Amino acid sequence: MGVPGTEGGHADAVTFAPFTNPTCGILMAWQYSGTNQKSTAELDWLAQFLAHPLCNPRELTSFHHSCEAKLLDKEEYGWYKSAVKIHLPCEKVKWSSEAAAPHMTVDGVWHWDLVNIIMKAFQSEQFKTFHTTPFKQCQKVSEDHIIDILSEAYSLLEMLCAYEEVNGLSHEPDGDLECVVTSLMLWLDSTHLTNFGKASMWPFYMYFGNQSKYLSGKPTAMACHHVAYIPKLPDDFQDIYSGFFKQALSQEVLTHCKHDLFHAIWDLILDKWFMDAYQSGIIIWCADGITQWIYPHFFSYSADYPEKVLLGGIKFLGKLACPGCLVAKKNFSKMGMMDSAEWQECISRACKLVFQKGAPINGKRVGYQLDEHSYVPTTNVLSEFLLKFMVNFFLLLVVDLLHEFKLGVWKAIFIHLLHILFATGGDGIQELNKRYWNIPTFGSMKRLAA
Repeated sequence: MGVPGTEGGHADAVTFAPFTNPTCGILMAWQYSGTNQKSTAELDWLAQFLAHPLCNPRELTSFHHSCEAKLLDKEEYGWYKSAVKIHLPCEKVKWSSEAAAPHMTVDGVWHWDLVNIIMKAFQSEQFKTFHTTPFKQCQKVSEDHIIDILSEAYSLLEMLCAYEEVNGLSHEPDGDLECVVTSLMLWLDSTHLTNFGKASMWPFYMYFGNQSKYLSGKPTAMACHHVAYIPKLPDDFQDIYSGFFKQALSQEVLTHCKHDLFHAIWDLILDKWFMDAYQSGIIIWCADGITQWIYPHFFSYSADYPEKVLLGGIKFLGKLACPGCLVAKKNFSKMGMMDSAEWQECISRACKLVFQKGAPINGKRVGYQLDEHSYVPTTNVLSEFLLKFMVNFFLLLVVDLLHEFKLGVWKAIFIHLLHILFATGGDGIQELNKRYWNIPTFGSMKRLAA
């Protein structure tokens, strides 16, 4: 079944008699032709697109999906495709420096420029929902009791301090411009794309803390900005390494190269343009018609534990397993890991041992430098960038409630409570199930439950 009337050059009016008009009839013909997987909601959605003021039906006569898809793949629209280099260590093999060691190029790093993302957001309609001046929110409980409300990023003490700091700087010759702190909140989460197979994606994306969380949580707000897609080491990495050194790749070297790749991509993202913007700000003519001096600041970095380990440059489940703690696992009640120049120097000495002395990554000499705090011999790009501004990057690693509490602590507590109900006997489990069944479903959860 094709488009009605196309075979004879025109459609008889009787063809569309049951429908409101011929256009609606053609849409209904599309609905009931081809595949039977098109829902009524999709048809209504298609009609909204066709009703868009920029939509011209005459331009669809030569439309072919394959052709347009190729054009979309060809056009980058702000994306850059780059390559990064990682240097390959080998036990008992020495070089004059890490840069002199053999390297492997990893292609296919798709990324945006951070400054371009900031400029695009501040010049778009999204900016009109931004809070450019931070403020404190309080609740007056009684005449002598006032409490602070910590709800939005733009009402936090850190945001207020950063705002006071940038407005205290000298801004000649444009000293009359308003200075605005843009809160960069980063997310990173690797995900599988299929139920079967190994297809996966590692997106790196960013939100602005200047926007209310109630807006940024809506998909229709378009508040999420993609920063990069992090590739994995190639499947033939083992063969590439063996081609250089004529020996098999150890698990320790493989882990080191994964860390090195992650920080090489960070080095690509933190380019000179962004470094200058972070230090001196950028002047943007914003969507409200006012020119403002924008200062980007990193405020948070949300990731699950394996990705925090990559960023923090520590060993996975090591003696000091947490990127937010400086104590052994047996003493996790003490908190407060600090970023410092001494820590960076410690990492530098370990890297020299690996590349200039040929020491094994998990050997005693490297371990003497790193094991006290469970570090790994990988140069931390984010640490080197932020320490110049007296920023402890470990403080960016916020608690991940989903992975660290709901799927960890709370899950264990809930299972323990279920065991107690089983042990006490009676109808405790049945009563708990009854109460859960009485909770009404909402939104898309109905479809998920079905």
